[in-house]
Amino acid sequence: MNEIIKSSDLGADLPDFTNGTINLASARLGAKALYSTDEFFAPLERMLADDPAVFIPDKYDDNGKWMDGWESRRKRVSGHDWGVIKLAMPGRIFGFDIDTSHFTGNYPPQASVEAICMEDGEPDDNADWVEILGRTDLGPSQHHFRTIDDHAMRSRVWTHLRLHIYPDGGVARLRVYGAAHFDWDKVTPEEEVDLAYVFHGGRALAWSDAHFGAPERLLGPGRGVNMGDGWETARRRGPGHDWAVLKLGHAGTLGRVVVDTAHFKGNYPDSCDLLGAYLPDHSGGFDDADVAASAEWTPILSAQKLQMDHIHEFEKGQIEAKGPFTHVRFNIHPDGGVSRLRLFGNKA
Repeated sequence: MNEIIKSSDLGADLPDFTNGTINLASARLGAKALYSTDEFFAPLERMLADDPAVFIPDKYDDNGKWMDGWESRRKRVSGHDWGVIKLAMPGRIFGFDIDTSHFTGNYPPQASVEAICMEDGEPDDNADWVEILGRTDLGPSQHHFRTIDDHAMRSRVWTHLRLHIYPDGGVARLRVYGAAHFDWDKVTPEEEVDLAYVFHGGRALAWSDAHFGAPERLLGPGRGVNMGDGWETARRRGPGHDWAVLKLGHAGTLGRVVVDTAHFKGNYPDSCDLLGAYLPDHSGGFDDADVAASAEWTPILSAQKLQMDHIHEFEKGQIEAKGPFTHVRFNIHPDGGVSRLRLFGNKA
């Protein structure tokens, strides 16, 4: 049997610019590989996978060593390789992780990134690309976190990226840390909308634990495809309970809450409750003082018993406070996994 070597789990080692962001290049959320100059050894789309890259020592295919990422062949002419991806959603970009995990003698020494915003169609040879990350040095088998310091660039909305590698080689994963953009002007005050949906700008800011799955998965599209597609904490052996603080895509009033425990059977929480706050001037991450204060936010939904693998709908009569809210704290007791959290309401 082939041994599988996984790349290291970053955990708390993520840099500050990633706080409260989502990965706009997530294949799970819908990012697509559109074109590459060369993908002889490994396809561009593999670079967008959500799981950490793996290395299988004895795995080969018709073109050579199987690698978990995008890898071009050794270039014997002038020039360099590049690939175009469509982001999972339009968004603002704060930084990158250009991950060369397991690429040792075959990593590219340098990389750069260009971006473009195109609501319709795909970039062609006449596309007006903008460089948002200049040439940066890369090393073997490691994460390369690069922030965008230019405030103007961080404020712009992008839909596509072009990753350049100089001159060739392999990149295991490309993570694009940012915030989803949604045109809330198109939503009327009377229209019911999921205020926490990731495509509407909802995101996770802080959480007690994410051992088996990050809380931003609560806000993803559709129902969870399996038990790995949700927020799941480790088994709690002491007092207390787990929680996640979420920022809504837009301030709004709540009228309906959906808690979906799809695929969670022997590991769903016993119960949950929901708190909210109106903090229009708080758009960044949460520090320890913010987290402590969130435990005293306004109750929206009192403790509710949960069932395994079930869609729980809580209607207006069960909503104790409508808001408006900009942030919520989702508590689960004592621990476990939830696939999706939907917060339906009206924008304020």
